[in-house]
Amino acid sequence: MAGTAAITVFNPAPGGGASNTVNFTIGLFLPRFAYVANEGLFSDFFPTPGNVSMYTIDATTGALTAIAPGTIAAGLHSRSVAVDVSGKFAYVANEDSGNVSMYTINAATGALTALAPGTIAADAAAAGPTSVAVDPSGKFAYVANGGDGLAGFFGSVSMYTVNATTGALSSLGKVAAGLFPNAVAVDPSGRFAYVANGDLFRGTGSVSMYTINATTGALTSIGTIVTAGAGASSVAVDPSGKFAYVTHEFSDNVSMFTINAATGALTSIGMIAAGITPGSVAVDPSGRFAYAANSGSNDVSMYTINATTGALTSIGTAAAGIIPASVAVDPSGKFAYVANNGSNDVSMYTINATTGA
Repeated sequence: MAGTAAITVFNPAPGGGASNTVNFTIGLFLPRFAYVANEGLFSDFFPTPGNVSMYTIDATTGALTAIAPGTIAAGLHSRSVAVDVSGKFAYVANEDSGNVSMYTINAATGALTALAPGTIAADAAAAGPTSVAVDPSGKFAYVANGGDGLAGFFGSVSMYTVNATTGALSSLGKVAAGLFPNAVAVDPSGRFAYVANGDLFRGTGSVSMYTINATTGALTSIGTIVTAGAGASSVAVDPSGKFAYVTHEFSDNVSMFTINAATGALTSIGMIAAGITPGSVAVDPSGRFAYAANSGSNDVSMYTINATTGALTSIGTAAAGIIPASVAVDPSGKFAYVANNGSNDVSMYTINATTGA
């Protein structure tokens, strides 16, 4: 099948369409660009490599415009795309080829150029990279690996340093995660990292918690918290670093957590209903609103965030495309984007600054 998997929106420092949209990313300084990871046609016998769609963002309307030539090649089953805080480099996790594609970003046009040799392995004995994140300092990157298939169900997190000049990743090894990790996120302070684990039997879910060594980038486990929801599919941390949210694709809800500022440990504060099969969650830059993309009901659940407790309150849903797989909010907080895996497109929205709708 084909589909878009992930979307990233960002604003780099000064100075097309495809199939299977999975992940969307957005950056920090004008001009602004957006990138979408497209899975490609994946099958056991004739897999087609994925690619990355590239766009500029209209600062007034939020509309996306393709950057020529539209896409750039990635690996097999491209699942996730992330951009470093400087807006100079982009990375894509390729699940079926077991590696990470690395790119430089043209600061003027937003066009991506592959680094030589172009990819880095997700680390020895690691398999199925599903998600990539870059820490706020831009010095380290982390990749959640879904597991080794028949060789082992437990996943891992690959750790890398980022070359500040070239953007090339260098391996720091890997640490253990839970069953079938689906997503990795780093808190805004760069001190903690979290991995959402989907679980083998789909009856539960969990979040692996880590501290980050500020000098080396190495992760150290601080344990795992089992979620009440089933199949943890995505994790996001609010801009204040006080709260975390996890979607559950098999129980159709979102878990809410507070974060211990000293240790990074999560404490559950309950769950709230989402749509059918929520696979992605994002928090807006103000920390007042959260959004979950529901691939089973083809919509986006919208929430306000209690600034004191972190609790979510539903403010309804917004229609999306077919099988929405990922949601992202631009750094201005004015626009949101949803990558639709089934219709191979991106839904674009404005955000009401008062209500979050």
